[in-house]
Amino acid sequence: MTSSQNAGLDPQLVARLSSRFDSLGDHMRQVAVDLQTLQSQLGAARQFPVPQAPVPLAQSYAAPFVPQQPPPQNYGQPIHRTMGQPAGRPADRTQPAAPTPRGPVVAPRPPAPPREPWWQRDGVISRLLAVAGAGVTLVGVVMLLVLAAQAGWFGPPLRVAAGAVFSLALIAAGVRVSGRSGGRVGGIALAATGIAGLYLDVLATSVLYGWLDPVIGLLVAFGIAAAGTALAVQWTSQPMAVLILAGVAVCGPVLTDGLTLTLIAFFTATYLAGFPAQLGRNWQLLQIVRTLPLVGTVLAAVASADVSGTTGDYWLLSAIVSVAVLGIGTSLELLRRNTSDVVATVMIALASLPVLLCVDVFDRAVVVAVQLVLAAGALAIVVLVGWLPGHARVTVAVIGALATLQAAVESTTVEIRPVVVFAVALALLAVAHSTRSTLAYSIGSGFGVIAALMFVSICPPRTLLDSDHAVGSAGIIVGGILLAATAFAFAYVLAALKLLDDGRQTLAVVSGVLALYGLTAATVTLGIGIGGETTGFTAGHTAATIEWMIAAFALLAFGLRSVTHAHVALLAGLSLTAAAIAKLFLFDLVALDGLFRVIAFIAVGLLLLIAGTRYAKVFADRESAATS
Repeated sequence: MTSSQNAGLDPQLVARLSSRFDSLGDHMRQVAVDLQTLQSQLGAARQFPVPQAPVPLAQSYAAPFVPQQPPPQNYGQPIHRTMGQPAGRPADRTQPAAPTPRGPVVAPRPPAPPREPWWQRDGVISRLLAVAGAGVTLVGVVMLLVLAAQAGWFGPPLRVAAGAVFSLALIAAGVRVSGRSGGRVGGIALAATGIAGLYLDVLATSVLYGWLDPVIGLLVAFGIAAAGTALAVQWTSQPMAVLILAGVAVCGPVLTDGLTLTLIAFFTATYLAGFPAQLGRNWQLLQIVRTLPLVGTVLAAVASADVSGTTGDYWLLSAIVSVAVLGIGTSLELLRRNTSDVVATVMIALASLPVLLCVDVFDRAVVVAVQLVLAAGALAIVVLVGWLPGHARVTVAVIGALATLQAAVESTTVEIRPVVVFAVALALLAVAHSTRSTLAYSIGSGFGVIAALMFVSICPPRTLLDSDHAVGSAGIIVGGILLAATAFAFAYVLAALKLLDDGRQTLAVVSGVLALYGLTAATVTLGIGIGGETTGFTAGHTAATIEWMIAAFALLAFGLRSVTHAHVALLAGLSLTAAAIAKLFLFDLVALDGLFRVIAFIAVGLLLLIAGTRYAKVFADRESAATS
């Protein structure tokens, strides 16, 4: 039995009190959180630690009040009353909800300071002034070397010596200033200006005054540029190397009096001297400044095709080939070290431009040989270099394709040209089918489109409609057959590689139309070649009409055997059948005469009867199989 002191307690009252204590605990906890937030905001400016909220006090208030029940006195007897409840009924107590767990309180982030304008940021004004000072100083050096000579102020030895002494003084001042506090920007600008000035002084000594042999001058200039880029690497300063090469690129043509092969040679020296600075460093701006002056000068020489100081066009050809070899080789090395270097891929394309654009400068045999060498090199890179990234692989493949196309165009006549391009397209489509290469398929399709346009230009539709314009040529015969083969290969490889889900049937129909045009052109041209422009023309069209109907019959038969392509094959076959009948009545009935007209009608009629009989038999067999 329970004691008499607890007999009068109301359990509902106890539960309500417990719930209110729990609500009071939640309220105190929220007050503690607000206090902590307020204190953190007040202490953020003074950088004082944020005080911890009195969580234990809140938790102590939040503990629910549960009265303790005395243990039963007799475990063998039933308990008749507990907390004022009748025997056999549990105590009616409403359990308070458990307090919601709360995560750690995070102090609000202080507001970001206002953003300064770009001209007030640290180092911006000093860098701008340094670059401007370097440019003005280099212009002064060029004026010392050139304009003073034109005005005759003092002798050439004194001008060259003054330029060298002044450049060395700038280098020494830059080395000294760079070691002082805040002197890095000024030291880099001074040293870069001095090195570029010294390079220009050597260039003037070799080209302008002719005191140094060009080979010796190139070696000295290369050493100066290499030393400058080495100092830039030691100081870990890409801007220094960029300033040196940019200054030489801007001021060099003034000293050489325009475009000369000597200028190209000196730019090649700076191109090679700046390459080691890029190894192991992501100095992409240096790569651009290295490449653009050299490639731009060579392209300008190709465009003008009149480079003074040359002993023949083969020196320019050597420069073009050298730029391509050096540009592709150095860019591949940079890509091997960093496959995500997109700038190196762009430089490959730039270095190849002079080779691709020199078609009208040299003889046809030289151009074809150079283009074939470039195409073979591109093919070797794509096939043998396994680590080549995707963007570089596509770029090199496109370069090789353009070189191959130019070699095909330059080495053939107008009538044979589509045949060669169709052959290249078929080879690429075969490679795409065997290697499952989307890139080879895309390039092969491009060759096929170009060859089709070439074929239509030499064999327009009017040559098939009017015997007066018909031409009998072996190139058209072979080209028409290859056009049909290329169109079929295009659609077949497209379906095999599963490159498109939507539009595949449309491309297949377009390919079928092109194939039909190619076969018709080849057949009519073959008839003209055998029987002449009159009899051969009508005989060729008779054979072409029969070919159309045979192709339609083949499509209908394929639709009966194939479940997947039944709808497309049936639609194409019926469309081609309608086209053959339309040609028979609208063209052949007027253009053909005599025996050829009879042959065309009989052949088409027999094929239609055979096709109808075949379809009737197949459907009858299917119905009998379904009923049985």
